[in-house]
Amino acid sequence: MSFFKYIREEIAVIKDRDPAIKSNLEVFLYPSFRAILKYRKAHKLYKKGHYFLARLISQRAARKTGIEIHPGATIGKGLFIDHGHGVVIGETAIIGDNVTLYQGVTLGGTGKEKGKRHPTVGDNVMISAGAKVLGSFTIGENSKIGAGSVVLEEVPPNSTVVGVPGRVVKQDNVKIPRIDLDQVHLPDPIKNDIEMLKKENEELRELIKNYIGGN
Repeated sequence: MSFFKYIREEIAVIKDRDPAIKSNLEVFLYPSFRAILKYRKAHKLYKKGHYFLARLISQRAARKTGIEIHPGATIGKGLFIDHGHGVVIGETAIIGDNVTLYQGVTLGGTGKEKGKRHPTVGDNVMISAGAKVLGSFTIGENSKIGAGSVVLEEVPPNSTVVGVPGRVVKQDNVKIPRIDLDQVHLPDPIKNDIEMLKKENEELRELIKNYIGGN
């Protein structure tokens, strides 16, 4: 891909997913733009076996942008990293097309695996702020990972995951819109359980009150 084609694609991606952008020139100020550009260069060197030069480029980019992408990672088209400080993408991570990551996201390993140690992220996935995805498994396409979640196992396609450890709380097998960036309106299973317990408690109190009153 030529440099100018890459710039055009990045402008389209950022304008599509960040309502704060007001002009095309702002793209050049985005840490995401610079980090991914440097990654593409480092990745080419890494594939050719120039590991030191590749890591040198990636580490310089990490210091300047706060986004650490190992040059060995495989990244598809349309990756957008919004407010990217603290984002870490491991060496054997594989990221599909049109993926969105927010600040503090880690695509890491558990320290136990050998070979493929990092996650595979399918197309059209959104991983919210502070989420940690750890291990060599797959996040299925069109899925959403809630903010602060810790994901340690496979996630089916079209799923919503929240919590620590992350749990699938929604799966409908219906393809969600490609640009579904809602990080707020996610299911809350703990809140639902508490509400159910409160309801059952009130029903029990009413039963006891009626029983005592009748005797």
